[in-house]
Amino acid sequence: MWTAPPDHPLRRLFSGITEHAFLTTLGITDAPLVDYVSELLTRFVHINAVHRLAGKDGRPLTEVAEMVMEAEEIPPEGRTKREYHRHIGDFALFWTGLYPEMVRRQSRVMRDSLISYTLVGKRSYLIAGSFEDDPYREEAAVLKRLGSEFELCAVGLNRVRHELDDLHGEMEFTGLIGK
Repeated sequence: MWTAPPDHPLRRLFSGITEHAFLTTLGITDAPLVDYVSELLTRFVHINAVHRLAGKDGRPLTEVAEMVMEAEEIPPEGRTKREYHRHIGDFALFWTGLYPEMVRRQSRVMRDSLISYTLVGKRSYLIAGSFEDDPYREEAAVLKRLGSEFELCAVGLNRVRHELDDLHGEMEFTGLIGK
């Protein structure tokens, strides 16, 4: 899976826009939280990262309901359970914050209509954050914060989307990119 190097322009763009959106819109100055959210955006640039969890049959899991069912079958101890729940939280936050209209539309036709992305995302982050031993100690605190502040972070991500949309419009207007 592709990972952007630390000095990649996309990583810097997401970092700057996320920091600006969270600070100016929400007053959040929690650097580890803002860094985590901007890294989430960088990781989820590729659809393979968004749908990185696979079911027993090997096909990518594309619905939160499927991911939760798979996660519930994993033994409670160990890295795999933590990683599944971390990804479920990331997936739910990504879609809830950046594309809430897609969550509403999807939820009418899929199993996800039976769940709340917000509740599942919060719960998953709190489960992932309960793994506090090394090497997860630092990230555990951020995951717990994401679990308790999920709605606020979704609002922040929605602001990021609007800033990205504005930037795209400005780039079209100035001719830096085509329409």
